[in-house]
Amino acid sequence: MSLSEKRVYTDASDATTAFVGTERGVVRVSISDDIVGGFSLERTDRVTDIAAAGGRLAIGTPEDVLVRSDGTFHGTGFGTASAVGYDGNGDLIAAGDGHVARYDTDWNQLGKVADVRAIDGGMVAARSGVHRLDGTHVGLEDVWDISTTATPLAATGSGLYYLANGWMCDFEGDTSVVASDGTRSHAATAETLYRKATPDDEWTAVKLPVDGTISGIAYTEGVYAVTDDGTVLANAGDGWRHRSLGVPGVTGLAVV
Repeated sequence: MSLSEKRVYTDASDATTAFVGTERGVVRVSISDDIVGGFSLERTDRVTDIAAAGGRLAIGTPEDVLVRSDGTFHGTGFGTASAVGYDGNGDLIAAGDGHVARYDTDWNQLGKVADVRAIDGGMVAARSGVHRLDGTHVGLEDVWDISTTATPLAATGSGLYYLANGWMCDFEGDTSVVASDGTRSHAATAETLYRKATPDDEWTAVKLPVDGTISGIAYTEGVYAVTDDGTVLANAGDGWRHRSLGVPGVTGLAVV
């Protein structure tokens, strides 16, 4: 199986670069509008989580948190990481072995939370619920993913919740992924991807051209998603197009 292919774009300068974290490593994917084009395996470590903000990219692995600079991944000395993300100031946050820390030139512990599954903004999603970065529990349990852009959203084993006067249920069912850019929002169960085009809309099911559980969602002007078996999907406004990377065990998607 080759992980290096070529695709001709009408304007390569408009290409978006996406990174897919998998159990085999990091796959870099070029996307032009909704055409999923060339891809290559950039690193072969198992990736536990992946995140991007402000043009920066970080991955969590069983050994360390690595940041990408000048096309190369560099270690930070964190150790085992179950989740990585960026806070509201754009600072790198990581969790692993029961603690949450912020990275500057070194790691500074913020709080203690076990079994963290995702980080976004000032919150973490964990088996025990939603926590602030200092470890304070702020509700729910069995939380798989969190989005803090605009109204906080939490994907849990019992349903999707939004934060208002406490956590309110948007819909029931085991929900594993949630994302928002402040206007558009998406959430996924094992069988279905749901979307809200605006904050005032209702959640509606999205008809995708492929089967598979969604493992990650990201935004630029378009919407991007990846399935757990390694199919990348892109929608620039005219419907979904897709391409299989041939790499299973997907753990996340980030767009730089």
